[in-house]
Amino acid sequence: MKTNTGPAAGGVYRYYVLIVLMLTFMFNIADRLVMSILIEDIKAEFVLSDTQIGLLAGTAFTFFYLILGIPAGRLADRTNRKTMVAVSLALWSLMSALCGAALGFWTLLLARLGVGVGEAGGGPPSASIITDYFAPHELSRAMGIFAAGAVLGPVLGYVAGGLIAEAYGWRWTFVILGLPGILLGILLYYTVREPRRGRFYTRKAQQVVSDKQEPFLVTMRSLWANSVFVRVVVANSFTNMPAYAFAIWLAPMLIRNFDLTSGEVGVYLGAMLFFGGVPGMILGGYLADFLARKNPRWRPWYCGVAVFLTMPFWILCLLTTSLEVTLGLYICGYILLVSTQGAAISMVQAAVLPTERGTASSISSLSITLLGYGIGPALIGLMSDSWAGAYGSLSLNYAVIATVLVSLSLATVLFWWTGKAVMEELEPSLAPV
Repeated sequence: MKTNTGPAAGGVYRYYVLIVLMLTFMFNIADRLVMSILIEDIKAEFVLSDTQIGLLAGTAFTFFYLILGIPAGRLADRTNRKTMVAVSLALWSLMSALCGAALGFWTLLLARLGVGVGEAGGGPPSASIITDYFAPHELSRAMGIFAAGAVLGPVLGYVAGGLIAEAYGWRWTFVILGLPGILLGILLYYTVREPRRGRFYTRKAQQVVSDKQEPFLVTMRSLWANSVFVRVVVANSFTNMPAYAFAIWLAPMLIRNFDLTSGEVGVYLGAMLFFGGVPGMILGGYLADFLARKNPRWRPWYCGVAVFLTMPFWILCLLTTSLEVTLGLYICGYILLVSTQGAAISMVQAAVLPTERGTASSISSLSITLLGYGIGPALIGLMSDSWAGAYGSLSLNYAVIATVLVSLSLATVLFWWTGKAVMEELEPSLAPV
């Protein structure tokens, strides 16, 4: 496949590429989280516990994602990235649609495993492509736009999923939301050009950028020795753990505690996430870029402050008995938390060599997935089942509160600690040009 290295790689066209990749990310998240709005229907039909639901919503997806994530990242560092994204998108969309044909717990588990297989190959090459289309001083805002897909995905899953489920049932919801991703994969393959790898890369010593990928162990040692990369990955993983807990469990909590239908919950959550999350993602990226012009350490510091301020909103929203107050507090915390994602993704990409970006992105995604999907949902479901005798329908609320308090406290400390390493490793590649 021909690689574009000329002026066409910039200008307006790069924003077309960014939007297509953002939509790909949107379907990535939608196919993961559409099950959230369907949990109560699936649980009733198959007679499942919260622990089993946690396995289906998170752990099943995570299994192959964890196995294939790093190999997929390595492949992204040496192959045509846009082709890899297109094929992965078509695969996970097909497997998501097949969830609608499940006959019980085990067949649905297998289909969810297939979704993880496809999605493992989508994120790393997407982030790498964007890094080669946008200059370092504008990378946080570009990644903020890309990360808006993580907001639009739940919006699609909640609103469309809830309304489709009410009209046609949970099975057709999987089918109707899964198939459009195949069409987007075809569009991406034929319209997105592969940029030259390492197009904007710089370092203090101005090393010559090579397209040659180092052996796996050499790359892993390089990444492990990169203090900014390691700290940001761990901090962002703890940041996303409660975010995914809410993404999976908030809809069933609202249905259980406020006697709402799936359609009503879908519309409420979708509207809040769209009007709060999209501006939060984009403006957070611009704000991080603006602050970093004065001091590059403000990228992780901003993330730490925003994450810390998220905690009281999310804890209080699960303790109130008012639907309006619950939704209001949740969206305030959500805006703060998602505003960190553009800066976090850009720090991961800018801190590593061009031939390490796919591997670095896959490790970051794997870490987030392990905590957010692999451990979080099943652990929360287990705590909810264990505490049900004492707290009834509120047991799920308390399980999520415990997750918020522990994980966001750790994320705050880790982001602040990252600031100590930023000046040495990130300042050259993120300085204004």
